[in-house]
Amino acid sequence: MHRHTVLTFAWLLMTLLLTACTPTSGGVTEATESETAVAAPAGTAPEPTANTQTATAQPTTTNLLPDRLASNVGSWATDWSNSAIDLDELFAGGPPRDGIPPLDDPQFVPFNEADEWLADNEPVISLLINGDARAYPLQILTWHEIVNDEVGGEVVTVTFCPLCNSAIVFNRHLGDTVYDFGTSGLLRNSDLVMWDRQTESLWQQFTGEAIVGELTGSQLEFLPSAIISYADFKEAYTLGQVLSRETGFNRAYGTNPYAGYDTIGSNPFLFTGDLDGRLPAMARVVTLYFADEALALAYPLELLAEQGVINDSQAGHELVLFHRPGTASALGNRTIAEGEDVGATNVFARELDGQLLTFSREGDLFVDAETGSSWNIVGLAVAGPLAGRQLTPIVHADHFWFSWAAFRPDTIIYQDADS
Repeated sequence: MHRHTVLTFAWLLMTLLLTACTPTSGGVTEATESETAVAAPAGTAPEPTANTQTATAQPTTTNLLPDRLASNVGSWATDWSNSAIDLDELFAGGPPRDGIPPLDDPQFVPFNEADEWLADNEPVISLLINGDARAYPLQILTWHEIVNDEVGGEVVTVTFCPLCNSAIVFNRHLGDTVYDFGTSGLLRNSDLVMWDRQTESLWQQFTGEAIVGELTGSQLEFLPSAIISYADFKEAYTLGQVLSRETGFNRAYGTNPYAGYDTIGSNPFLFTGDLDGRLPAMARVVTLYFADEALALAYPLELLAEQGVINDSQAGHELVLFHRPGTASALGNRTIAEGEDVGATNVFARELDGQLLTFSREGDLFVDAETGSSWNIVGLAVAGPLAGRQLTPIVHADHFWFSWAAFRPDTIIYQDADS
């Protein structure tokens, strides 16, 4: 590992451990956003907060844990005997459970307020549900990783794992229960492992699957989202809202505690698996997974950025991938707004009303050859015969290659026909 990388992660761990217990502006010790200031004895689980359900008591199964994890999780009510993985694959990432605190009561502000602290090129997770458009700045998600929210009448969990560059949104309604998620402090394949407060089961952020505990095997529903620039979001959704910095926590929003992490040639943090050498470990890829066909696809961001558009057909799926420059990396420069321009991506079905459309990028927009209509980065036609029409979004994510390949080793990497 490069000396710079070692120093970066030493600083990162110190920062996260210190902020895990940094007082809020109101002087309350932080473990969860609404936790009382009374400290629990060492080695005991925190009392459930008033707005969450008490987890179901589980039998003592801590003897199944690797010794290196016992002191971190030994007091949890998780049923470790019910597991879809080898428990040796779990690693403590540094901060304790919810030491990176999720946001359970997110507040939102209009553009004129967000403009005071959010630069136009900063990356946001863009989410649209039933006409309700929300932007979740990565300058905030980098410090919290999980937002439990309700958008357009749907209960959702918005997640971001900086170590994998994984921004994923889930429907948190499963069966008859709405689940509240937090950060477990554990990693698997360097990816965030979440926990739910109702059963204390563990969930893999990358796959949305419960991997340990009462709910093992349960699957959360993925919801379409995209990382785009704040400027793109404002242009697309004039009535949109932005996650507020008024979180109840004292964090250095706008700065990046993972500075330099996304450098090609650097090593993934706390990743012990084999690297897939088909691409550099830290290469960015636009990824899709079609569960019915067990089809995993990866499109190198470098290639997509060069071409602007990729029209593709895979196993009966007619796809188009858009790339537009103007979005900074959240994981490069210490100041996020000064990060490298990696651009924004989005993926859509390119069939509309039975007509297959073929796209190319022209300036900041995308034009279909069949009607000459112009489309923006969120798949809305803004000019031409199809103005006002919306392409159907396809669930995708922009990951680092090492992490995607670890969970989807059979991935097909897209190659340009001319290469």
